[in-house]
Amino acid sequence: PGVRDALLAAQQTLRTAKFPVIIVLAGVEKGGVGDTIRLFNAWMDPRGIRTPGFAMHDTREQPPLWRFWKVLPKRGQIGVFDGAWYQQPLFDHVDGLSDAAEFDQQLGRIRTFERMLTDDGALIIKFWLHLGERQQQKVMEALDGDPRTRWRMEAGDWIECKRHEVVTGAAERMITRTNEANAPWHIVEGTDARYRRLRIAMLLRHAMERHLELAARPEIESGVAPAEPVLPRSILSTVDLQQSLEKREYKQALQAAQGRLGRLQRQANTQGICTVCVFEGWDASGKGGAIRRMVHALDARQYTVFPIAAPTDEEHAQHYLWRFWRRLPPPGFMSVFDRSWYGRVLVERVEGFATPEEWRRAYSEINAFEDALIDHGVVLLKFWMHQSFEEQEARFRARAETPHKRWKLTDDDWRNRKKWPAYEAAVHDMVERTSTRAAPWHLIAAEDKRHARVAVIERIADALEMAMTTHEVDGADGIDDGADEDE
Repeated sequence: PGVRDALLAAQQTLRTAKFPVIIVLAGVEKGGVGDTIRLFNAWMDPRGIRTPGFAMHDTREQPPLWRFWKVLPKRGQIGVFDGAWYQQPLFDHVDGLSDAAEFDQQLGRIRTFERMLTDDGALIIKFWLHLGERQQQKVMEALDGDPRTRWRMEAGDWIECKRHEVVTGAAERMITRTNEANAPWHIVEGTDARYRRLRIAMLLRHAMERHLELAARPEIESGVAPAEPVLPRSILSTVDLQQSLEKREYKQALQAAQGRLGRLQRQANTQGICTVCVFEGWDASGKGGAIRRMVHALDARQYTVFPIAAPTDEEHAQHYLWRFWRRLPPPGFMSVFDRSWYGRVLVERVEGFATPEEWRRAYSEINAFEDALIDHGVVLLKFWMHQSFEEQEARFRARAETPHKRWKLTDDDWRNRKKWPAYEAAVHDMVERTSTRAAPWHLIAAEDKRHARVAVIERIADALEMAMTTHEVDGADGIDDGADEDE
């Protein structure tokens, strides 16, 4: 009773805390995972507990961690995961579908994933519920021999019992490689149900109380952050802003680029290749115009454009990458992000919405996120639309004087111009630290809108063409919307 009361008290305190609790339960077959999940919901308030279920061979159409990002508990809640992100890699290895190197690579991704969550404040506690081979057999025989519990036995359970040694050997490798201080494993003997329940409850109580105590401590004031160094020459200074296209040349180039992109995207849809396009850039640099020309060449049923603004209350209660994992496209489709996860190292950095510790670790988190997409076969393109300080002012003034464009201009746009040096330093660091061989940044000269639009579409078409492994699909002729802003 004392442990139960303490768990309830910790759960009530957790409701107003700024972190979630993530409980991972794994173990040998019939080791007590189901019983433990029922225990949590019986001893605590089930309204604050989420227990998502997943089929053993759930869809592989998305990156492996996608389905878990979607159901992570928000701050103040508890999430209980049966097998969690360990189940598929473990049994793929046991079944011979992955070798030791592939298994270790998957475990490395899991370590990175858990580090992202704990760096964001989450409490992760993992339990391996263990039975010896003889104990497992006895438990199964008892369940199978009682008409009241026989329903709990499934066809594959006896197979798991026979390969107990293989499963526990793989589990030992898994636990050894993922037993980190930020997300520790606890091995609990499962033979005696009363011992198992009390041991798990006590470990969970201790972990929650400790985490709540640490979270309640006042943050140490670090003083005024040092000023950002003035860059002698940023990466953006290498962009040739003199590139341009005459109107007639632009129309021909745009028509050809749109037609090519349309054919390639139809082929990508047929082959199940999904594409993610990220657009970042200065205010009024032409992101919206480039996106409109790009999607005009596509089947509207095969893409979604996501304009990213400040996070909602629901999104703010999760890790900052959560809302982007949820927007990834299914196979054959395209997601276009007007602003993206790079807000963490741009606007949140410059405006102080993220602490220096948060935005500095975001570089490695973003690289890991993008690596997961690329390894799954996603075609990822990242564009920075670059223009000069003077050209931005000219476009701002043109917007202010044009009635149908005036809505695009806000007070924040003018205010952000005063922080141009700080933003340029942030962009320099962003490109330097997240432009990889697999996911490079494309710095688009956007001083001339016509050139920028064609350049973007051609880069996307080039990337799709590289991803094609079969013959090209014949498509329609090039198309254009005929609505050039300059006309």
